[in-house]
Amino acid sequence: MAEYTARITWQRQGEAFVDKRYSRRHDWLFDGGARVPASSSPHVVRVPLSDASAVDPEEAFVAALSSCHLLWFLDYASQAGWLVDDYVDDAVGVMAPNAQGRMAMTRVTLRPRVRFAGDKRPDSAEHERLHHAAHEACYIANSVRSEVLCEPSLVE
Repeated sequence: MAEYTARITWQRQGEAFVDKRYSRRHDWLFDGGARVPASSSPHVVRVPLSDASAVDPEEAFVAALSSCHLLWFLDYASQAGWLVDDYVDDAVGVMAPNAQGRMAMTRVTLRPRVRFAGDKRPDSAEHERLHHAAHEACYIANSVRSEVLCEPSLVE
């Protein structure tokens, strides 16, 4: 078993707070030293109380799914002997009421575009197989109740 940690920090900075007019800007700190500026989503709390330039939890959720899928895909492609030149995923998450009527990330669609190099390149079926294997192995996708979709495309 492994544990993963993050420290989330926020300070009031002299704001009144009880009037609900306080900044939602905060920081995520990770054990490797990375500091990520974070905030509530401007879709949830309007600017200036949200910081649109910071990462919000909803974006982070989508990014975590996409990143996990990427890492497994690269591993499987490498094992199969395919030479991946680049991989770009414009992932999208949809926030909507779930079956219980609560707001939830109900669907995440991954749209990875992969460019392979070299003389030997996978056909569409092999490309799909690699993405299916990556999806099945992804720890994050295996951890959430949301539907997680993958719509890969090859880049020539």
